[in-house]
This record gives sequence, C-alpha cells and structure tokens, in this order.
Amino acid sequence: MSKTNCDNCRMEIKSPCVVALTWTLMDTLGETLDVLDEPVEFLVGGADLLPKIEEALQGHAAGAKLDLHLEPEDAFGDFNDQLIFLEPRSLFPAEVEEGLTIEGTALPQGCNPDAPRNVLYTIAQLYPDHVVLDGNHPLAGIALRLRIQVATVREASVDEVGRGTCGTGFFKIEVGEESSSDGHILH
Repeated sequence: MSKTNCDNCRMEIKSPCVVALTWTLMDTLGETLDVLDEPVEFLVGGADLLPKIEEALQGHAAGAKLDLHLEPEDAFGDFNDQLIFLEPRSLFPAEVEEGLTIEGTALPQGCNPDAPRNVLYTIAQLYPDHVVLDGNHPLAGIALRLRIQVATVREASVDEVGRGTCGTGFFKIEVGEESSSDGHILH
C-alpha cells in the first residue's frame, strides 16, 4: 500500500473532502426507510449532504459509526400544505397513476400558475375529475434516525470542489433552471 493510500485511511473528515458512506435510515419508531449497503461517495463541503450530517461527520475517520437524529427542519423540512395542488384530471394523460412524479417544469399547460416549477411533484391521489399534486418530499415533516458508517475518506479533487458535488443526489435534486436561494431544493 502506498503512503498516500495509507494517509487517506486515517484522514480526518474536514471540508472539503470526499467520504464514502453506508447507512440505514429509519423513522423515529425504528421502521427502516432506506438502506445503503454499498459505499457511495459524497463531497463534504459541497451540496451532497445535509448540513447536520456534514457537521456530525467532522473530525471522524474511516471506520467511524455515527447515530444521528434529524428533526424535520434538519432533514427534508416541515410538511408545507401550500405545496398541495388540486388540478383538473383532464389536463393529465389517461395513463397517469398515483405515486408517479412530475417535474414542476413539466406540469401540463393549464395547471395552477402559482405551483412552483422548481419542485418535484408526486401524484398523491387520483379522482375522476381531479388530480392531487404534492410538492413535498415524501419524508417532509418526519423526524429521522440515521445510522452512518464511514467506509473511506479521501481528498476531494479540484473538479469535485469546483462542481460542489460528487454527483450524488440522495439528499438534493435540482429541477429545471429555477432553484431556491441556496441553489438547491431538498427532495
């Protein structure tokens, strides 16, 4: 093993660097919501991770295990009833189904002009005359428990730092050209 690889094995997490993580995501009742078994790389100091996760990782090294509790405001936000829209069923294709997602930029012509276009909508309910669109993240309003294991830590490349990401979109998705004030929306 080269000295560089060995140095990265003991490298402490600090911004900017790249961490490879595995995790188990649960609700506060202990129900498993998501499991990431194979390590995935995230840029610490970029747009890949939620701020509370980055904060908790600081100073740890490969092999570290952390148990985090995230309140809704630190995860996917509080449920916002202003992101629920009732739209005419006739605007949507016949094959539309509950659970499908639609980018706000792709909403059919005639949908509520107040519906933000930088949101990912889920078809929450279908009725004969209406479709209920929900622009909230499916985990909005839910406190979460996250058990993380750090597989590796390495220096971030100039390209990764410049892009602000390793390209991992587990916690954030950008929709269309519009975005919130920080450049991202949580979804």
